[in-house]
Amino acid sequence: IHMRYDTIIIGGGMGGLVTGINLLRQGQKVAVISAGQSALHFNSGSFGLYGRHNGEDITDNPLDYIKGLPETHPYSKVGIDNILKYIPQVKPLFEEVGVTLHGDEKRNHYRLTPIGMLKPAWLSMEGYATADSPAPLSWGKALLVNIQGYLDFYPQFLSRGLEKAGLKVESRTFTLDSLQHLRKSATEMRATNIARVLDGNVLRDVARHINRFIDETDATTVIMPAVIGMFDESPIRLLQEQVKVPVRFISTIPMSVGGMRAQMKLRTWFHQHGGTYLLGDIVTRGTIDGGRVKEIYTANLADMPLAADNFVIASGSFLSHGLEANPDSVYEPIFGLDVVADPNRPQWCDPDLYKEQRFEHYGIATDSSLRVSHKGSTLDNLFAAGAVIGGCNALKEESGAGVTLTTAFKVADQILNSKQGGKQ
Repeated sequence: IHMRYDTIIIGGGMGGLVTGINLLRQGQKVAVISAGQSALHFNSGSFGLYGRHNGEDITDNPLDYIKGLPETHPYSKVGIDNILKYIPQVKPLFEEVGVTLHGDEKRNHYRLTPIGMLKPAWLSMEGYATADSPAPLSWGKALLVNIQGYLDFYPQFLSRGLEKAGLKVESRTFTLDSLQHLRKSATEMRATNIARVLDGNVLRDVARHINRFIDETDATTVIMPAVIGMFDESPIRLLQEQVKVPVRFISTIPMSVGGMRAQMKLRTWFHQHGGTYLLGDIVTRGTIDGGRVKEIYTANLADMPLAADNFVIASGSFLSHGLEANPDSVYEPIFGLDVVADPNRPQWCDPDLYKEQRFEHYGIATDSSLRVSHKGSTLDNLFAAGAVIGGCNALKEESGAGVTLTTAFKVADQILNSKQGGKQ
């Protein structure tokens, strides 16, 4: 017995879902296999296209820098003409699933991080704290508002960073009776649990506290943790409407309410439009024959194979176990795909944590069509999207989301334009 699809995607994060959505739109039968959490669950609220080059921030025209990247970089494999085609499609796609993004590829803006730094970004979600330039900030006097007992928000770090950017800062905390049940354990006072409570009429109580603090401090900007809007953006807008001055949100550590909202919205759209989303399952192995992947097997389906004309690996890098390492080598755990990595382990990293770490460039080998390599030969029907691809340091470049999105769009195009991809 086979379960058969046009395309099977391994990895249910942003790269896998965006690939799947683009294939579904063209009438494909698509399955996504997701182990669970993806990098989106830890998202900052912003997406980077290309924010830093040789250690320096890029503000204007990040695409000019992308044009000059080496041919081994994922952006070079996507191709600048394709990047220019795909970028205008990103915001409409997210708007269709229910996620509002602000920003422009012609000029990066700056996002405020949870520890008070300002970093370049391409697109940011609704309500998040952003600025046109890192300093001086034109927000006037800032009021940092936290929930009593919430530990994943760092007012002292934020105060220090904002004061360096030219702002006067004051801090206040509040609590609500409706949050008391979460205080039984420190593990319950997390962003996602709080966001389930801070909705509807409860937000009026939150706004009342914040407006009182504004009167006390003469603040002109409120900054608070992004702990509202778990399921949609309406609570964000509702609070902003009820507070006297602009409210800006900061992503939290370790879970991101905005990132989880984006993940859920992408997944819901995919499922509602006919996609199969196998959550909580992992691919254990695949059958490769004649330069093609024939079928894959998962932990939950055991001996029942999943077959398709095309496959996509969007399993991420080390964080999500798309890549793994032992004392001797870096490897791709499902198919044993070829990996671009230094065989000499001492070269993998630098003892200085803040220096360039070579392992962050590692990933599976792909050709210019994003087809992967296995034992030195290209597989005709297995493509790669996102962080599993080697050739760049997304953290240093602030390019992770851009690489994921543009490779996802390209892989979908490659499949749809291949003989096997389209409906015959």
